[in-house]
Amino acid sequence: MEGLVVVDKPAGWTSHDVVARSRRILRTRRIGHAGTLDPMATGVLVLGVGRGTRLLGHLALTGKVYEATVRLGVSTTTDDAEGEALAVADDAVAQAAAADQPRLAAAMAALTGEIDQVPSAVSAVKVDGVRAYARVRAGQDVVLAARRVTVSRFDLLARRGTDLDVAVACSSGTYVRALARDLGAALGCGAHLTALRRTSVGSFGLAGAVTLDTLAERGAAALRPLAGAVGALFPRRQVDADEAGAISHGRRLPPFGVPGLYGVFGPAGELLALAQDTAGAGRPLVVFTPPSTPGPAEIPIGF
Repeated sequence: MEGLVVVDKPAGWTSHDVVARSRRILRTRRIGHAGTLDPMATGVLVLGVGRGTRLLGHLALTGKVYEATVRLGVSTTTDDAEGEALAVADDAVAQAAAADQPRLAAAMAALTGEIDQVPSAVSAVKVDGVRAYARVRAGQDVVLAARRVTVSRFDLLARRGTDLDVAVACSSGTYVRALARDLGAALGCGAHLTALRRTSVGSFGLAGAVTLDTLAERGAAALRPLAGAVGALFPRRQVDADEAGAISHGRRLPPFGVPGLYGVFGPAGELLALAQDTAGAGRPLVVFTPPSTPGPAEIPIGF
């Protein structure tokens, strides 16, 4: 019972809720998730099962794509629909309705590219070791510092009165609800996020996702085998029996000569490790095959 599975997270569930439900479905406690989605959000959530949990921290999940709905004319305490409405000017909704296409396009363009974004006060950003949302819930005033993020796409898909359906492609650490907040501020009418769906993260998309109901129906058959996942996500290095024995015991190999991480596979195609060339050697970062017998000495690397 190991591998990766991409779950289409339902609305109203925390990422931990999805993990807990998946543990019951698959009857194993060894499940973790990569990245986090707010309860309101739906869409792509990557889970690791069994030894797949050891892979989660090494996945390239920096690029994220969302579809969202921004409502102009009302700001909230959380910058999304889960917060309380803040006081707004009497004509805020009228201003929102009057925002024409050129003005809207200019405001969205100004929030595209490398920008300095202030995360929502109820985000998971830590302040002196404590999550910002926990401080807010405790009645503390929280002011977070701006940080540089990249928004490579912020496009208007459709407009329905004061509701804007948008597409966002961004780097890790970007808050789409903060984009909604800042768009409302730029237009002078306030705004908040009413819907958010993550359509992809890294190379994982909705096309390969399953619902929790489908996971319950298919069980282990819904998992992407660990060897297949590593072979698809990273360059593949095939080794002989001696090298397989060495790396299975955490020993280094001759360099592979490719940048970044790569998967190491044994003579029979079995997954052995995730490795990287550093200091002139191939060094295992994660060993997936536990040694069963004493391993050989390090494989000579030519110096």
